[in-house]
Amino acid sequence: MALPKSDYLSNIWKDDLFKNKVVFCTGGGGTICSAQVRALVHLGANACIVGRNVAKTEKMAQSIATARPSAKVIGVGATDVRNFDSLKAAVDRCVSELGGIDFVIAGAAGNFLASINQLSVNGFKTVMDIDVLGSYNTAKATLPYLQESAAKHKVDSKTLQPSSLGTGGRIIFVSATMHYTGMIFQTHVSVAKAGVDALSNNIALEFGPLGITSNIIAPGPIANTEGVERLLPSDSKEESWKSQPLGRYGSIRDIADATVYLFSDAGSYVNGHALVVDGASWRMPAASIGANLKYPDFLLSGDIVANVKGQKKSKL
Repeated sequence: MALPKSDYLSNIWKDDLFKNKVVFCTGGGGTICSAQVRALVHLGANACIVGRNVAKTEKMAQSIATARPSAKVIGVGATDVRNFDSLKAAVDRCVSELGGIDFVIAGAAGNFLASINQLSVNGFKTVMDIDVLGSYNTAKATLPYLQESAAKHKVDSKTLQPSSLGTGGRIIFVSATMHYTGMIFQTHVSVAKAGVDALSNNIALEFGPLGITSNIIAPGPIANTEGVERLLPSDSKEESWKSQPLGRYGSIRDIADATVYLFSDAGSYVNGHALVVDGASWRMPAASIGANLKYPDFLLSGDIVANVKGQKKSKL
């Protein structure tokens, strides 16, 4: 399904900004990651998105391809980021069909609400495996191609002018902000995202000399996404967005614009950075998630989290 450009990209970016570039994205079937890729495709890139659900991934690839006439977007389903061989096969297909990889978005993630008492060892491990191991596998499989791209697109150290071929050799990890202060019912995700941030920072140091940049985008509450649906009961959303510093949730366009910035010439000296796109929400006291989960009352009650879309009770 085609989307209006205004839904996923601001008008400030010039067309063909990423002409002939290739982006590889895990979690590309999700609301946020698909918007990031759609923006890059609109601006000239071709793309490969991967996910576990075959039908969802392929359908989203077809939708993203409508962002630009003649765009090439591959959807590779049945890909588990926790399995390196599975992910490497998707990377190899991307390179074979699209010619290389210039940009990577590591966006596959898992989440649900649960207190530590509710959270099983398997539930904790699952999120760690998807977020941390999955991000490492994504980097490990794509860094050789990012290194090739960076060598072609490196900024001249004397003139500080970008390559005439544009930019390349850049990776973004989609993270979060809850581990900055801690957040109840999000222990598993907080620990996982802290690990993702550390991974990005080390890649920035080890691969920066080769021209690769590694950065983090940390979204806050983004409207109409799986994250908000999972973390906020439906009866508390209005109260929640009114309490945000800017009086609203973010949009997928906010995240897509941040992605374009980091992959463009404007972001050529941004490396090892966490770009928080949350309207200062993380600076607000996190005393509750939703209207009915007050701290510490809810924890002391012994009740379990209920009425949360997407929650899988059997895995908590």
